[in-house]
Amino acid sequence: MSASWEAITVEVGLLTTMAAYAIFVGADFGGGIWDLLAGSTERGARPREEIDRSVTPVWEGNQVWIVLGLVLLWTGFPAAFKAVMTALFVPLALSLLGLLLRGVGFAFRHESAKLRTQQLNGVLFGAASLIAPFFLGAAVGAVATGRVTPHPGGNVPDAWLAPTPLLTGALFVATSAYIGAVFLVGDAHHRNRSDMVDYFSRRALVAGGVTGLLAAANFALLHWSAPYVFGRLIGPALPLVLASVLCGGAALGLVVLERPWLLRLTAGGAVVTVIAAWGVAQYPWLLPTSLDLRAGSAPIASLRTEIAVLGMAAVLVVPSFAYLYWLQQHGRLGVTEPSEQLRRAVRAEQRAESAPATRRSGARLVSAVVTTAAGVVLLRDVFRRGRGRAG
Repeated sequence: MSASWEAITVEVGLLTTMAAYAIFVGADFGGGIWDLLAGSTERGARPREEIDRSVTPVWEGNQVWIVLGLVLLWTGFPAAFKAVMTALFVPLALSLLGLLLRGVGFAFRHESAKLRTQQLNGVLFGAASLIAPFFLGAAVGAVATGRVTPHPGGNVPDAWLAPTPLLTGALFVATSAYIGAVFLVGDAHHRNRSDMVDYFSRRALVAGGVTGLLAAANFALLHWSAPYVFGRLIGPALPLVLASVLCGGAALGLVVLERPWLLRLTAGGAVVTVIAAWGVAQYPWLLPTSLDLRAGSAPIASLRTEIAVLGMAAVLVVPSFAYLYWLQQHGRLGVTEPSEQLRRAVRAEQRAESAPATRRSGARLVSAVVTTAAGVVLLRDVFRRGRGRAG
């Protein structure tokens, strides 16, 4: 018996969410990677300024894609979710740690007053941008090779500490660097920063070349590590594989020709088609050769609820993100001047803080006396009740 149309629809929605995450969050990861590799404080000042201007407005909102993807996997395919989260706890936890540290480093770098602290937070931001995609890729590689079984007894290090998962992790890092450089080329071109267009174009070419080499090596490894997936990649998924190769090659050519908008479309197309090829190659398995789509799906009622949620996301979330990116691309998310009401509130707070020390000390003394008296009354009441129960 084949899988229901509901299960297939939810799986397509899950793959679509993964593609959105790979493109938009991958671009954010790439920004962090190039931030780390920008060099010293003085030499890397201009690239880091460009990265900050591109990443700052949208980096937190992009995390909605991984949240939506996890919810779809958990509620639509609970058996696969349980197996993946159990067997791959370590790489997934390390990836989550990378996401956390990345946010901490990015936020604190802009709030730190000392240069040394800014540098340390910048390194944290960049290093975490390497950690997160690497371990996510290792987890995906472990699933694709069939190393995750439906009933793991616990964490399975051998599932991801193998050549194909580790190479997939490196491929995720290279792809993030490539997508990040491509998006930064477009942003620099939009801001008429010709020097930064050249700077990120060179890095996009290097990252694209490395990504292509890693993808070819990973494809060759799949012949031994994942024969089912490999057989489908050179079978029904071959048109999508070729489309990904063509999009990637066209994107590299467009870097040289300086066509930023077409460049983004082709680079994004390379990512989307390779994820689609993976989905076709793995079908009908959620966990290759051990858990298929029909056996691992949630009840039909749950799947239909998921489809309704996907419909609402298409109506509400996608247009909202499109508007957010439009605002970012048109420079509408910059810092605005504070209102007069906010200025008055700040001045009032400053006057309160600059009040004489004796007045502030008196207020603190009154507060301490009232708090102490309330505590004494409470303790006396508790003591009396205790004696009453004892009597």
